[in-house]
Amino acid sequence: MITRRTFLETLAAAALIPSLPPQPDAGEWGAPVFDLHFHMRPQPAANVAHLDGAGIAKANLLSRAGALDQVKALQAAAPGRFSWFSSADLTKPDAEALLTQAAKDGARGFGELKSHVAADGPELRRIYALAAELGVPILIHFQEVDHFPGEGTWGTGFARSFEGILKAYPKTTFIGHADAFWANVSADYKNEAAYPAGPIARGGLTDRLLSDYANLYGDLSANSGNNAITRDPEFTTGFLARHQAKLMFGSDCSCADGHGAGVSQANNPAASRLAGKCVARETLTALKKAAAPAAFRRIVSENATALLKL
Repeated sequence: MITRRTFLETLAAAALIPSLPPQPDAGEWGAPVFDLHFHMRPQPAANVAHLDGAGIAKANLLSRAGALDQVKALQAAAPGRFSWFSSADLTKPDAEALLTQAAKDGARGFGELKSHVAADGPELRRIYALAAELGVPILIHFQEVDHFPGEGTWGTGFARSFEGILKAYPKTTFIGHADAFWANVSADYKNEAAYPAGPIARGGLTDRLLSDYANLYGDLSANSGNNAITRDPEFTTGFLARHQAKLMFGSDCSCADGHGAGVSQANNPAASRLAGKCVARETLTALKKAAAPAAFRRIVSENATALLKL
């Protein structure tokens, strides 16, 4: 929970930002861009700076429980430009209550849910059921390989168990994200690397699940999503065409200005290929090159705005 002092400081900072309308429909990318995966910065101005710098019209804030005042202050500072998801520590007994309250307060979904638990464990299962009950999507971080010693893994067991989860919770709308979700686009992935390189072996699990399950979507953010669509251009063209109704652009970018300044990918050593770059710009450039214009519009805006009922 934020303190009263922090809240007042946030409001004061927000007052310094001009009230900005959404960017023009096309912008520099030829279509309006909605960033599904945008981690909220502490200062309101920093949030707007990244969007404007990367040519993004609107974004979905990923916030923690207790950040409602900060979210509202940012929405007031930049009307129409920010929706939001909420997350909580799933190992705590109050996780369900916190997420339920967030949905009542206007959160459009749950996420990014990133905890040291199994994808088919009781902690996430209770949230899968809650998301279905409340009619909101849930965005999950799947990771089987540490980025640095001692980090631990998150939402484990994607390849082993997640198809069973999709079957068990057909009324839950899942958004897959992160290393294991995107590495499994290749049929030969065996949890050997966070971000595998080289040609993609056709018939990968993620590719198949996106085809077979109406309740699964893919979040193309971060180094993981970018890596999946840039490592094998021949595969990517067909993949984007095949799943153009199920994929959504996100940045998960921590650069300061939408051009790569400052820290990129939270200093993740495994993602050094994007150091000094804006992940949003890199991924939008790759999508623009590989997707047909209609598919590009769906992936960078239309799918997410429809799913979040904006």
